[in-house]
Amino acid sequence: MHRLSVDEFRSSEKLPLTVVLDNVRSLNNIGSVFRTADAFRVEHIALCGITATPPHREIHKTALGAEDSVAWSHHDDTAACVRDLKNRGYTVYAVEIAHDSIKLGTQASSLRSRSPMAIVLGNEIDGVQEEVMALCDGALEIPQEGTKHSLNVSCAAAIVIWECYKMLRLIPTITSHLS
Repeated sequence: MHRLSVDEFRSSEKLPLTVVLDNVRSLNNIGSVFRTADAFRVEHIALCGITATPPHREIHKTALGAEDSVAWSHHDDTAACVRDLKNRGYTVYAVEIAHDSIKLGTQASSLRSRSPMAIVLGNEIDGVQEEVMALCDGALEIPQEGTKHSLNVSCAAAIVIWECYKMLRLIPTITSHLS
């Protein structure tokens, strides 16, 4: 299996997606998001508020080195980070159960042409801050049918990053091959 080196990863074409972590507390969750971002060549992770930054032993335990390959930055204020992304032309979605949220897998086709994108994932207890929600272009919801209507933030990130990957990479590639 061909695996990219860190230098090859850094110079490779990236998925036009930024992952914003809004006050995520768990170092293991942060590391897991880095690892998923590496797997799908996400262009950037914005670590906001109290979200810890590399280098950190606990982040490294789950990131397994992905914190060295994926570009990242720290922002004291998540709202300021989201405003900056929007000013740079990003369509920004919160990953949250909200009024008029777009359910992944059923309504997500409306997102296919929107690139670049950013997704905001919130604190493990409180979710995405209200102020940040108000700045987003919409909310993406992972359909759930059990008694719990939340997922671990790193699990939610993996699902949404995969859906974004399909929308931004796979479907346009399949469509171009069919025409």
